[in-house]
Amino acid sequence: MPAARQKPPLDTINRQRMARSRKIFLCRQCGAEFPKWMGRCPECGEWNTVEEDLSAYGPSVVRLHHGPGGEDSGQSRPLLEAAQAEEPLRMATGLPELERVLGGTLPAGAVILLGGDPGIGKSTLVLQLLSGLGAAGYQALYISGEESASQIKLRAQRLGCPVEGVSLLAEVDLERMLAEIQRARPRLVVVDSIQTVRSGQLDAATGNVSQVRACAASLIEAAKRLDVALVLVGHVTREGTLAGPRSLEHMVDVVLYLEGLEERPQRLLRSVKNRFGSSNEVGLFEMTPRGLATLENPSSLFLGQRNSSAPGTVVFPGIEGTRPLLVEIQALVGENSTATPRRTAVGVEPNRVAMLQAVIEKHLGDVLSGLDIYLNVVGGLRLSEPAVDAAVVAALLSSFRNRPIDHDTVVLGEVGLTGELRPVRFMQERLAEAARLGFKKALLPEAGPAAPDNRPPPGLEADRVKNVTQLAAALFDS
Repeated sequence: MPAARQKPPLDTINRQRMARSRKIFLCRQCGAEFPKWMGRCPECGEWNTVEEDLSAYGPSVVRLHHGPGGEDSGQSRPLLEAAQAEEPLRMATGLPELERVLGGTLPAGAVILLGGDPGIGKSTLVLQLLSGLGAAGYQALYISGEESASQIKLRAQRLGCPVEGVSLLAEVDLERMLAEIQRARPRLVVVDSIQTVRSGQLDAATGNVSQVRACAASLIEAAKRLDVALVLVGHVTREGTLAGPRSLEHMVDVVLYLEGLEERPQRLLRSVKNRFGSSNEVGLFEMTPRGLATLENPSSLFLGQRNSSAPGTVVFPGIEGTRPLLVEIQALVGENSTATPRRTAVGVEPNRVAMLQAVIEKHLGDVLSGLDIYLNVVGGLRLSEPAVDAAVVAALLSSFRNRPIDHDTVVLGEVGLTGELRPVRFMQERLAEAARLGFKKALLPEAGPAAPDNRPPPGLEADRVKNVTQLAAALFDS
């Protein structure tokens, strides 16, 4: 009779159960976690993006030992004492538009995640940043996992960027990167890109969710401890979001997106998260043979090729962060040849356009429901503020009625469902920018009882209207 098999000890069974319970699966597209594998991610809807998180099976990151003089982060101290500590070093970058988005100069120890479409200019921007800090006397380290040293040198020569004080490491191995950061102690480290970095302690392919998350966590830990500014360059998906786990956005201090159309020279640097300043600011650049240059007069650039005599076009004085910016709103309303009319809005929320269409039909009687409607913000800008409502209404009416709007008129104001026009913020700055560019008339909402009296600047006539009915009369009946 065979001997009975001896049961393993209870603590061994518990350890095995705990090990099995730690198994999780991650979506490499959006970073969502699941207890089991599935073919389609229910969060982002992508197929074949859910993979096992291998970081649960051993060391996932490489931690450096504290060097001499390293701060002991395991002990707390009074908040008042910490508040009175010495301010961190802030470094001038030589890029005013970048500093506008960051809320000032670059702080030591800051971690920045920079995303953008391929070829939009991310590597150019970080090379100019490295060059600016090197010229200011700071040591900088450029870690490239996508390009060779000769390619980076040729780009620096083409852009005319001085590289004194800038070191280069063409490497994808995380452990070697951390060792070089520990040895060189630079003030700025740029990793281009984080999706190419891999750790030998993880049995996962390069670019896997586990690799990206673990390598980023290790680099961030080293940057915070050594008081080094860190820039992580990341790829974006076709939806325009950062590839890899979205949890990277929660791990860093600043998340920047470099946007623009490849056929246009304009580049916009937006901040969607910023622990050092406002996340509403935007930096405006122009791509030139010598790299990214600051736009001296962005409003005139966006209006440079405007056909002011054509119906369906109107100028809107918008606000990007705290910067006034005049942009052109274009609308095309035409006959529909199919059973379902087309509705396309680029640069403005489509649901907002649909709401304004309903307001026009209700209060003005212009029936647009059976027609094709196309709306576009010229220059690739995205406008999210409600102050653009009145300009959208004016452009739609101008195209539908085939009546052009006066070329020297700007329109702004929020439109309510009852057809009223409401005041908007930064009115003085908007009107001042319009007057500076030669506009003579502005159609504005009436100031409410609690709103300040916004007097227009000299040379600009302000015509205040209560609702969309008065707005249409001021546009086409005068």
